[in-house]
Amino acid sequence: MPLVMTMDVRNVNIAVVDLDHSTTSNRIISHIEASEYLSLVGTTEQYIVAMDALENGTVDIIVQIPNNFERDMIVSTPEKINITANAVNATKGSLGSQYLVQTIARALQELKNEKSPTQLSELVTVQNRFNPTLNYRHYMIPALMIILFILICGFLPALSIVGEKESGTIEQINVTPVSRMTFILSKLIPYWLIGLFVLTIAMIVARVVYGLYPVGSIGLIYFGAACFILTISGFSLTIANFSETMQQTMFVMFFFVMIFMLMSGLLTPIDSMPNWAQKFTGILPPRYFVEILRSVYLKGSTFMDLWHNYLALGIFATIFNILAALTYKKQA
Repeated sequence: MPLVMTMDVRNVNIAVVDLDHSTTSNRIISHIEASEYLSLVGTTEQYIVAMDALENGTVDIIVQIPNNFERDMIVSTPEKINITANAVNATKGSLGSQYLVQTIARALQELKNEKSPTQLSELVTVQNRFNPTLNYRHYMIPALMIILFILICGFLPALSIVGEKESGTIEQINVTPVSRMTFILSKLIPYWLIGLFVLTIAMIVARVVYGLYPVGSIGLIYFGAACFILTISGFSLTIANFSETMQQTMFVMFFFVMIFMLMSGLLTPIDSMPNWAQKFTGILPPRYFVEILRSVYLKGSTFMDLWHNYLALGIFATIFNILAALTYKKQA
């Protein structure tokens, strides 16, 4: 999935309207051609031609370099370079425009350095910690592991119990002296083991295929996974106790799973959400495991750094499993 599901914006098609035909405009065009994120479709002197290409979708962004731009840079304040982006895809339009602005800025800075190298210096340095290459896959792989837990350890226990309800085999358990908690644990333990096995396979694939391995303790990852599996399995069993058919269970679980995936920081940062939504995420168990997995994997965080997340998962696991036991209607 990380090979195709990525938020990196590449192959942004650029059309250049070059009215200057100068060394500066040629330098800008060459930088656009050399960019790994931008793709130069062509150059023209007619803005309407580029706009037609933007409207029919063959071009994402138009760059118009005004007439006498190079001359005006020397003698006065030049007319600004105009950038027109197709914002139907807001992410591609916004990030593509940012990439383009940075590319143009580098081209102009190079020209200035060539003309007056003693007057310019690098005053800013950028260092990307924990993910130096800004590889989106490294950000998403831990999230995909959590999605596996939600699908396997969330859906399957609920479907297992409801399936027994529909077939009538659960009545054989109801007439035995097995306690409610013992019955719930018997449903949890298999998926707990399956979840840890899936985590092991996922970590091996991440290491072999993507070269991603945890910077921190592997034991902290397994401990967090064990707490989260108990939480999501207990939650699913609670849903199953109130459901009568597999279809009903699937619809209810799908409703909550969509909330978990969209609002717990799996796909989008919590900090970018509205204030009310950020507060709401406090009651979503995946939020805490997301922070654990990414922090241990990418930052090498310790237990003391993440103790509040483990505590939250422990509280959720206790609450949901007690609810699962209490709501299970055992008829002796």
